[in-house]
Amino acid sequence: MANESRLYKKYTEEIRPALKEQFNYATVMQLPKLEKIVLNRGVGDAVSDKKLIDAAVQEFTLISGQKPVVTYAKKSISNFKLREEMPIGCKVTLRGERMYEFLDRLINIALPRVRDFRGIPARGFDGRGNFTLGVKEQIIFPEINVDKINNISGMDITFVTSAKTDEEAKALLLAFGMPFQGMHKKQDA
Repeated sequence: MANESRLYKKYTEEIRPALKEQFNYATVMQLPKLEKIVLNRGVGDAVSDKKLIDAAVQEFTLISGQKPVVTYAKKSISNFKLREEMPIGCKVTLRGERMYEFLDRLINIALPRVRDFRGIPARGFDGRGNFTLGVKEQIIFPEINVDKINNISGMDITFVTSAKTDEEAKALLLAFGMPFQGMHKKQDA
């Protein structure tokens, strides 16, 4: 990476040696790393109002610095007035420099702006070393102008790691500074 981000530098200089020591890896190839971050939002109300998809795409572009992909319904559901191939959400996949920049902004700027924030629940691990975090409001990101949005909606943020277990993935995310619930109590004791 030509212009290394602060978190990538921290990963190479501090986190990798600490994880190698903590889990006794034989080779550096076994070390868990963050492969990608996927932001995803389902816009169910887009069935009746097509402008909501455009607003979601615009917000994701501001938040991630990358244009998202619009996702479409795979099958029709008459009770929801949903037809196959209707736009129903959007997602963006961040890798490399943009991924580390987004993670830095999420941990240090966006999450502290959550009302009554007490940490992230650690129950979002999937058993294969990936972690999904649900954000209830997009206005925690400073890029979003509160005056210009029509409705407050959330998103899912998935951290895909090369870790084999949830324990390794949690250690990696903790090293990056992810504020899991209950972690600050252990440091005080």
